Amino acid sequence: MSLEQDRVSTSQADIRQAARNARASLSVAERDRGSQRIFEKVVSASWFQRAEYVACYLPAVDEVNTWEIIARAWAMKKRVFAPVVEKNSTMQFREITAETELHANRYGLLEPKTGDIASARMLDLELTPGVACDEENNRVGMGGGDYDHPFSVLKHRGERRRPNLVGLAFACQKVEEIPPNPWDIPLFRTITD
Repeated sequence: MSLEQDRVSTSQADIRQAARNARASLSVAERDRGSQRIFEKVVSASWFQRAEYVACYLPAVDEVNTWEIIARAWAMKKRVFAPVVEKNSTMQFREITAETELHANRYGLLEPKTGDIASARMLDLELTPGVACDEENNRVGMGGGDYDHPFSVLKHRGERRRPNLVGLAFACQKVEEIPPNPWDIPLFRTITD
């Protein structure tokens, strides 16, 4: 690791911790109100309306709640896929329905046990969690690079516009600047409350 990479990683670790603390300090009522505002912005957006294959994270306790977005997507006859982190830390996207059985993975996050697999290239839209985000659509996640690997095709996308990577975060998670690592994939946009 070069000195520059070490500086960026340390800076991202500091940003990650501060944003996690800010998110954790929100009350349940504040999270619910923020999630509702984000839901309204997402489902009214043209990029959501047009999407047929939507990947969406299943929220952890203090993240933006995505269940209402998922329910709206199902009501609109969209196919919905949830991320599944495999043992080798690769991410796949497994289809979920209202009847899909979910289980907690090794990180305590919900994942579908069964369902069709979609490659990242098949998706129209990916709603991704962020621990922190900035105005340039850089994001800091949990630090494992799980979202960067499947979407690395977008790093040099040229004309490729799919999938649209949209980050969801509470306003308290927004920071002035995130110095990106060379492997980080920028978002299409970030939606906050």
